[in-house]
Amino acid sequence: MTENIVTYEPDNSLKKGYFSIFGEIFNELKKNRWLTYQLFKRDFLAMYKQSFIGVLWAFIIPLISVGTFIILNRSGIFNIGSINVPYPIYAVLGMAFWQLFSTGLIASSNSLVKAGPMIIKINFSKKSLVIASCGQSIISFAVQFILVLILFICYGIAPSILILLVPIIIIPIMLLTLGFGLILSLFNGIFRDIGNILSVLITFLMFLTPVLYARPTSGILAFITRYNPLYYLVSVPRELILMGGISEWKGFLVASIISVIVFMVCLVVFHLTETRVAERI
Repeated sequence: MTENIVTYEPDNSLKKGYFSIFGEIFNELKKNRWLTYQLFKRDFLAMYKQSFIGVLWAFIIPLISVGTFIILNRSGIFNIGSINVPYPIYAVLGMAFWQLFSTGLIASSNSLVKAGPMIIKINFSKKSLVIASCGQSIISFAVQFILVLILFICYGIAPSILILLVPIIIIPIMLLTLGFGLILSLFNGIFRDIGNILSVLITFLMFLTPVLYARPTSGILAFITRYNPLYYLVSVPRELILMGGISEWKGFLVASIISVIVFMVCLVVFHLTETRVAERI
């Protein structure tokens, strides 16, 4: 019986052209889909196995954030702005889409470091680790979306029928999250400070993005928001659910194109360097 030996040559892949690289990546992901699912299931069980309240954390975190902004608004410290729907629905829905990005980015950026011993001992596709970790954000998003539906019922408001398009309209933000997650997982393996910096940066970025407040109409924050792709990736899905339409579709289209480009570039870079991951972890 002849044993098949697979030799990875990332540098030579460039000589074959980028289209062949994407073919290699697709075949690799297809071949490792069972492994990806098993890693996803392992991470999911590990996340809530030793937690007293388990999945309820997905409810608690957005409620604390929303409650904080309600207190700040009522005390006059911060102005939430003009919102045409009950604020809890507006804010929790925004947090659901935002944490799809933040939770997935933090989890995927730490995926290679956490699996260090396994990477050293076993030769397998490292993309499976990043994808499986990023997939945890989908579970949190689904739980928070249940909270949103409960709030709709409590306030006696019906969401738009276009809420059914949510699985499609979250694709751009998931691609952006996975793209950044692939690159940051490599950097985190080399510079362990990336994990700590990322947590602080995401919190700071959330306050710069109109997730829990209406879009400013003037000032430096309005200028930043105009060129912030995350604003469109969060606000447009929320607007689609609440209003049944999209007023800033051009911004969403540009943000979606940026997401696809970031994902494809980061995927190729990760594919060309992942064979050297074990040397750095």
